[in-house]
Amino acid sequence: MRALLVTSVGVTCAAALTLPLAAPALSAPPSHSASARPPSVSPESPGAGPPSVRAAELPAAASAGSTQSLPLEPLAAPSDRIAGAAAGQGLERRTARPFSLVGVVWDDAEAELHGTVQVRTRAAGGTSWSDWQDVETHNAEHAADLGSDERSSGAVRGATAPLWVGASDGVEVRVRPEPGDPQGRSEAAPLPEGLRLELVDPGPDPASERAAAAAPEPARAAPVGRTATAATFAVHPAPPTTTPAVVPEVLTAESEAASAVNAELAPLGASVIPALTKAETEEAANAAAGAKPYIGPRPRIITRKGWGADERLRERQFAYTRTVKAAFVHHSATGNNYTCKQAPSVLRSIYRYHVKSSGWRDFGYNFAVDKCGNIYEGRAGGVTKAVLGAHTLGFNTNTMGIAVLGSYSSTNPPAAAVTAVSKLTAWKLGLFGRNPKGKVTLVSGGSNKYKAGARVKMNVISGHRDGFATECPGARLYKKLGTARTSSAKLQGR
Repeated sequence: MRALLVTSVGVTCAAALTLPLAAPALSAPPSHSASARPPSVSPESPGAGPPSVRAAELPAAASAGSTQSLPLEPLAAPSDRIAGAAAGQGLERRTARPFSLVGVVWDDAEAELHGTVQVRTRAAGGTSWSDWQDVETHNAEHAADLGSDERSSGAVRGATAPLWVGASDGVEVRVRPEPGDPQGRSEAAPLPEGLRLELVDPGPDPASERAAAAAPEPARAAPVGRTATAATFAVHPAPPTTTPAVVPEVLTAESEAASAVNAELAPLGASVIPALTKAETEEAANAAAGAKPYIGPRPRIITRKGWGADERLRERQFAYTRTVKAAFVHHSATGNNYTCKQAPSVLRSIYRYHVKSSGWRDFGYNFAVDKCGNIYEGRAGGVTKAVLGAHTLGFNTNTMGIAVLGSYSSTNPPAAAVTAVSKLTAWKLGLFGRNPKGKVTLVSGGSNKYKAGARVKMNVISGHRDGFATECPGARLYKKLGTARTSSAKLQGR
């Protein structure tokens, strides 16, 4: 498979080649009186992906998690709809296999969805439905750059931001176009073709799964095999006199490669890259004798293995740029209704949505930060390296993208998350000699704010909106970037 050595493209922060995997065989969830009809799903999103690595070659249960892709249908016109306005699309209430994240995609990545997307869901195993929730429709600014291999792969699709809804088994969705001029001077813009609702199940937490496999089973253990929910596993009962042993993990070639690029920082297969003191970090950076290395202490980073990335989803080769000149801060726009314990599941869901539903080559951001301040490795390729991401349309080259999980347009970001951004940038930007309080000139690859080739002076730590006309990273988080710059520089010893 080809290596990508080019830039990436992407109007909010939410952030690709698709490798479709057959979903695990699941029995239908129990019916509920609130459901209008039985599920209508396809096992996976229908994107193509490179022929040489089609997931059809993999066994059905090769990937934890699954994606259901449901074509939208015409909606009945509301009674108050303006005569002549374009019709909406959606799905009436229905039962589905378990999922935790939703989004809407369409065929043409260049087409924009001018309108609103709303969903409501039913909690798994329950009967009550949530209120309608808005899904951020402007998401094109999170993607590979125009003209890049990733963008021109033919697999990339238009997509809303993903929305985390928690464990659910029922869904309803409505997509309404923006109304035209009531005086008839303009018509409503048509909705993009090929609208589909994506329901993403992140699968079980790998750490919990390994613990369950290592633990002894009581005499009345469940039957051997995968259960109907695909979120829990039953194992062979251990003899009463047996002491449970640690179950050895088998690394695939892809997971081994993703771990090996961090081999100087942690053992192969490690779930965490440990923190270092400033002195230890400076020593590891191999600064020249007498030189003062402006670099912050290395923070603790949860690896892709740690949050359970299925390395068979992404494109196998890693993509790099020459250096890291700046960091762009985003919010994921997935909502704030998650716990920090759920953050790995949120990441696995976004990863699957980026690759399977949106058609990107990998998770879009280089790093992610949760509301408790935990830092996660994002796109594969090595946390110390200049890995090419798909996070800031027009400015993916020689930069890195950091997504703070949540939506921060009207909600203040937790102090722990802002502190984590400061720690991460102090270390990573320091590896490349960058001053977090400084300025840098970047060349635009083309966006709705700067034409291709424009030389733009920006802060070394910028918000997504600095490179693209977007709300991202949310007004409340954007206001905290000054604090992050000051703290980051201080951690570097400036």
